[in-house]
Amino acid sequence: MSRVKRGVTKLKSRRNTLAQVKGYRFGRSKKKRTAYEAIFHAGSYAFKHRRLKKREFRKLWTLRINAASRRAGISYSKLIGALKKKKIALDRKSLSALAKDYPETFGRLTQTLNK
Repeated sequence: MSRVKRGVTKLKSRRNTLAQVKGYRFGRSKKKRTAYEAIFHAGSYAFKHRRLKKREFRKLWTLRINAASRRAGISYSKLIGALKKKKIALDRKSLSALAKDYPETFGRLTQTLNK
């Protein structure tokens, strides 16, 4: 069996790993083993945080709707209940956008629900 020298392949693998950690600090951007570990952790955090992001945005939307509805004189839970009772199918994302960008429209919406 012939001898296999790994110089070119090994260097290519190292360069690929170090290219992925470009911008990281200290040994994580220079040493292959720590760089590989950093890539592994970054991947697991990215996976976890893709799911957490959805929760965080829903919390933000709820907070914005609550703040705007309190200004209009109605609580968040009563607003959502009234929307469901009147069969107005607006999700929290669009309600939040209304509350943030078009407060007068949101105010009119809450006035129609109070009647």
